[in-house]
Amino acid sequence: MEFSGAKVAVFLGSQLLVIRRDMKPEIPFPGYWDLPGGGRENGETPEECALRETYEEVGLKLKAEELVWSAISQRPEGQSWFFVAHLPVGRTRDIRFGDEGQGWDVMRPEDYCSNAMAIPHFAKHLSIYLGLDRAVAG
Repeated sequence: MEFSGAKVAVFLGSQLLVIRRDMKPEIPFPGYWDLPGGGRENGETPEECALRETYEEVGLKLKAEELVWSAISQRPEGQSWFFVAHLPVGRTRDIRFGDEGQGWDVMRPEDYCSNAMAIPHFAKHLSIYLGLDRAVAG
């Protein structure tokens, strides 16, 4: 089935890696806290898309086996995949911020889920993964 893109909730130890989106009015959720990921290129699988985008945006080389959980949702632009990866906190030193977004930070995943500036559908998936919300992600 066709999909439009993929995101990864990257845990560094107990903290969640987040990216502050650019303040461009033409993009969805300008200025919100985002997660690494983006649009599909050249017939990629969802996993390939997630791994490539994470490397491009934050310089972290993930392996497919590090993607430990996934969910799919239907977005206006097409099917979107959401993955979770857990890395040791020491991998924070490997982060090399790319050219999209205003910067990166880490926060408690529960804080992301309740943050008014978190992208709602990503916060929903993460809440389900964390067991904070038993509803089906949309």
